[in-house]
Amino acid sequence: MLAFATPFFKRGETVLVGFSGGPDSVCLVHFLRYLAGKKHFELVAVHVHHGLRGKAADADAAFCRRLCKGWSVPFILKKKAVRALAKKLDLSIEHAARKARYEAFAQAAKNTGATKLALGHHLDDQAETVLLNLLRGTQPEGLCGIPMRRKLNKQVEIVRPLLCITRGEVEEYLKENNLTFVTDETNLDDAYRRNWVRHELLPMLEKKQPQIRQHLALMAARLSEKLGK
Repeated sequence: MLAFATPFFKRGETVLVGFSGGPDSVCLVHFLRYLAGKKHFELVAVHVHHGLRGKAADADAAFCRRLCKGWSVPFILKKKAVRALAKKLDLSIEHAARKARYEAFAQAAKNTGATKLALGHHLDDQAETVLLNLLRGTQPEGLCGIPMRRKLNKQVEIVRPLLCITRGEVEEYLKENNLTFVTDETNLDDAYRRNWVRHELLPMLEKKQPQIRQHLALMAARLSEKLGK
């Protein structure tokens, strides 16, 4: 993981990391804290409270703050009224939450002078995204899935250091380092299409092709290269 992630970051820069408290983001913050010491960059964790899950969301924010304090990682909490935003812009809750989250990241980057935003998407997320885009109907660009790097705005680049790492490898890292995390109960609800792809469709495909996740991720990477994405 170290060799893969090192080229993303430069000495002396400030790096934001999206920190939900879930397994992927706990893995990422813990690893980047170590890498920051090696590469000599500043790390700041940002937690976005969407105002959707009441006391459970408050508990997640408190967990993230407590973990960052123990790790001596600066912590920023951003609160967003996602339901109001969804109503105002006539968006689904999922789309409004994503919009609010990236707005919060941009605000935090401006306030801290950060030039990078690290997010915890991994290889399984990539496979799920490619399948979701296929189900929706997509142009070839949609088969590129989640980009390894892209611009958030003129000043900030989004990077995804875990995109070649599987969910199983993330879980192994957490176990090896005795790390705890929180579980967002909405991730268990198959009413959300991504959850259905994760819990039903991918396991069904995996019975016929055990490497389906890796194949989808590799296809996305090769297509991105061909299309210059």
